[in-house]
Amino acid sequence: MKEQKNNINFTVFVASLGYFVDIFDLTLFGILRVSSLKDLNLNPEQITNIGLNILALQMLGMLIGGIVWGIIGDKIGRKFAMFGSILMFSLANILNAFITDVNQYTILRFIAGIGLAGQLGSAITLVSELAEKEKRGYYNAVIASLGLLGALFASLLSFFIHWRIMYLIGGILGLLLLLLRYNTLESEIFKKEQKEEENIPKGNIILLIKNFNTFFRYFKILLIGIPIWFVFSILLTFSPEVSQAINKGYNANAAISLMLGYIGVSLGDILAGIISQKLKSRKKPIFIFLILLSITIILYIHISYNLMIFYLFNLVLGILSGYWVLFLTIGAEEFGTNIRSTVVNTLPNFVRGSVYLIVSIFKTIKDHLGFINATLIIGFFFIILAFISLIFIKETFAKDLNFYEKS
Repeated sequence: MKEQKNNINFTVFVASLGYFVDIFDLTLFGILRVSSLKDLNLNPEQITNIGLNILALQMLGMLIGGIVWGIIGDKIGRKFAMFGSILMFSLANILNAFITDVNQYTILRFIAGIGLAGQLGSAITLVSELAEKEKRGYYNAVIASLGLLGALFASLLSFFIHWRIMYLIGGILGLLLLLLRYNTLESEIFKKEQKEEENIPKGNIILLIKNFNTFFRYFKILLIGIPIWFVFSILLTFSPEVSQAINKGYNANAAISLMLGYIGVSLGDILAGIISQKLKSRKKPIFIFLILLSITIILYIHISYNLMIFYLFNLVLGILSGYWVLFLTIGAEEFGTNIRSTVVNTLPNFVRGSVYLIVSIFKTIKDHLGFINATLIIGFFFIILAFISLIFIKETFAKDLNFYEKS
């Protein structure tokens, strides 16, 4: 019993390190966008516009990767998907250190996006199935909070290390992590399904869309997560532009904004996990976080009197985006073992991939309405959708995960 618990703890530790490297690599482009594109001889306008395009294609890669790794996780195994994705994004990041033009940059960020898509969903699925149902919220909060510190590490290093070396570090960290795969557990629920339920379709994404009830369950959860990525893809990644729209004299540093945002979301994940366990609910903490996030965005735009206050709001925005782990845990608890990996891998990556839609709408309306008005309209549109979706989602706290989705 003690050995089994130690093995579960080790698996949680490895999953946390995997997410740490995943987030380190995922945030690299946001942190290094300006310095790397300057080195490729782009002017300020090109840095913004081409930067938006590269970011959107990286997220599009994650959307595709979420499907691929989710299916692999349901058909071959959660552990295989977790480590296979790490290998892919690590190699792409190493190659990223040697690019010579924007086209190479774009292609490699797209490939890296596919690889980055598989780590978190596979880790959450694996640990949710291994952990005691009453405690899985704590375990998943540990993965999310420790993993998200990868962004803090990336932000701090970026002040001292050239952007090409940063990509090399990200790739090498991932390859080193592969050495830990041998002592990592596979899900007993998954292994039981493989042995006993041969006729149940596994990793079949069609199951999510051919039945309206199943698709609607999935879509409602998906909408809950989009406000989080709005905060990180627009408010924090493009914080230099946001700060200048608030006050022409401001010139925020994106690396600092993202660093503070990820410190915040790490704290927020711990806080959300604790509140969820205390209230014995996944939904109630998310309602609280969304209400506070709405208030904070309004204050952020209107009372950032100086850069110190602006950066403080970046931290608070991160904390209030910390329901990320609850969003993923709901996905794991809502769907059966045979498509759980597909669901939990696609949910965060469809949310991340939604940045393609967010950025496209933003680029279309910002010239007509102004940067600030466009930001508020898009942000509150998705926050309202999240509120509505949350109302109609069933509570999943401590749900038994030993069940299947039928054809």
